[in-house]
Amino acid sequence: MNTGGLEQYKRLIRFAFNIILLGCLMVFFIRIWDENYNYGIVFPFFYKGFLLMGAFYAFFFVIFSYILGGMKIGYLKSANLMLSQTLAVLAANFLIYLETVLLSAKFVHILPMIQLTAIDIGVILVWTFLVNAIFRRLFPPRDILVLFQEYDPSDFMKKIKTRGDRFNIKASMNVDRGWEEITGAIRQFDAVFLCDIHSPLRNQLVKFCYANGIRSYITPKISDIIIRSSESMHLFDTPLLLSRNTGFSIEQKFVKRIMDIIVSIIALLVTSPIMLVVAAAIKLYDGGPVFFLQERCTIGGKVFMIHKFRSMVEGAEKDGEVIPASEDDKRITPIGRIIRKTRIDELPQFIDILKGDMSVVGPRPERVEHVEQYTKDVPEFAYRLKVKGGLTGYAQVYGKYNTTAYDKLKLDLMYIQNYSFLLDLRLIIMTAKIIFVKESTEGFEDKG
Repeated sequence: MNTGGLEQYKRLIRFAFNIILLGCLMVFFIRIWDENYNYGIVFPFFYKGFLLMGAFYAFFFVIFSYILGGMKIGYLKSANLMLSQTLAVLAANFLIYLETVLLSAKFVHILPMIQLTAIDIGVILVWTFLVNAIFRRLFPPRDILVLFQEYDPSDFMKKIKTRGDRFNIKASMNVDRGWEEITGAIRQFDAVFLCDIHSPLRNQLVKFCYANGIRSYITPKISDIIIRSSESMHLFDTPLLLSRNTGFSIEQKFVKRIMDIIVSIIALLVTSPIMLVVAAAIKLYDGGPVFFLQERCTIGGKVFMIHKFRSMVEGAEKDGEVIPASEDDKRITPIGRIIRKTRIDELPQFIDILKGDMSVVGPRPERVEHVEQYTKDVPEFAYRLKVKGGLTGYAQVYGKYNTTAYDKLKLDLMYIQNYSFLLDLRLIIMTAKIIFVKESTEGFEDKG
């Protein structure tokens, strides 16, 4: 069992490691920028003035690193942490290059920036493995007790075991064995997972763990997510929690629609050369239609036709029969394999966003037959239809290929209940990261 002696310093240690990385990156940046760019700008910095550029660089890197999760040492696996930091440094270097171009009033040579990026990635690689190794030594995996009730926790325990760097499952127990036996067992562990336990008993167990200083990890129910996002009210001396549960407000819808229009126009302009090449390639390959159209459900159950580049042979789904695509599906064309892997087949959906049928961020719009089936199995699935479907979303960013419909519903509700403009920006940036994470993108095999 963990002694917990260093636990109170975990955030401080994580902060120190991040400062070390930032310091190393800034040293290399300041030296390369000063030597290659400072004297080429309109008004060169003298003395220590060029340190201002270092401050801008640090700001860009910290913002993107925070959004992409690059500061979560000990929380993310090494590969995921390195990917987050690498994407953050690429974004920071790109923005600082654009700033340098503006300061120089002309395009400047990019080779030093490429050199800097290569050095940065090397630093990140070494830093990632060192700090994660140190962190795991300082904070070994917690001994875990999994408590469950009527549902078999085997699948959930498999997920826990994928994070052996954080959790060490020592035992599992059905809570029907009685309060005394359960609480006696809890005291022997560092933390407890409460896996789908009925609310009355779960509430007692949470209070028991809280009173005894034992961590409790809880799989939330739909009602928990709704309550968690409620607004605190103090009209009298009894606290109240207000849950409006009406989807987005008029103001939020307005801001979101403006953002959808701006993002979709920019995306269509930037990607238009790629889309023209793909459209020509699809047409030349077999002479069939360029787009694949399919009915999807969005806000209020409204049905619309979603647009994608066709990646399969014509008539892949005869008579409307739904046949999910597999990795080696014979129906997928050679062009289709490329555009599916690179997500290019999704680009025409910016047309749907511009039209107002979809949003950039929101619950993924499901097929009509899927909505009917999921709602039959899980009536609360209809809650996600309180808002427009999106090209990307909370479930796409934080879910995986094997995430159940019920868990995806929870993720979508977390987004709906906690929506903000900044959350949308964060999810858009995070989407760039999950494209490189195979276990996340495999979940999107719903195409034609």
